Amino acid sequence: MPAGQSVLIDNSQLKVRSCLEVVKGVARVYCPCEETEGMTLAFLQEGDELRTDRLCSEGVCVEALTTLTFRNFHKESDSVGYDLVNEWTLQLLRIRHLGSAEQRLQALLALLVNRLGRRCGEWCDLPFRLTHDRIGELIGSTRVTSTRLISRLRTAKLINVPTGEQKLRLAPSLIESSPIAA
Repeated sequence: MPAGQSVLIDNSQLKVRSCLEVVKGVARVYCPCEETEGMTLAFLQEGDELRTDRLCSEGVCVEALTTLTFRNFHKESDSVGYDLVNEWTLQLLRIRHLGSAEQRLQALLALLVNRLGRRCGEWCDLPFRLTHDRIGELIGSTRVTSTRLISRLRTAKLINVPTGEQKLRLAPSLIESSPIAA
């Protein structure tokens, strides 16, 4: 699936214990419900699974943030343990409860880098970019606020957006001083 494309995962069309596994790439899982349309629930990367039996009745949408390959398979066990989507949703909710938009942005960037990024020399790289609208949604602010905050980070040389590339570079000091430990 090419970056930028979304697909609706309708759990009524899948087997009871069906799972989707990300084989390659990074995806955003979001809610298709009318009241909460577009609300991000989780991010998935290679090896992560999305249990379709734990979705809301309207299913979920999966957006490819990078070129994405996933497979559908039947999950034999009915384990009630760790659920990746629930964990992501909890972490995103924790971020939304921080006092200022600046703290929320820093915590979001740290969470994304710690879970989906990697350290590359003087920078921490995320393999994808998010729009200022999406960042606003994730931190509970407007696009204008997220644009202003990102501009400050660029001026302070804490964030770098390489021209012509789909990645985002962040200074390790920004990630390490996050108000929420990952």
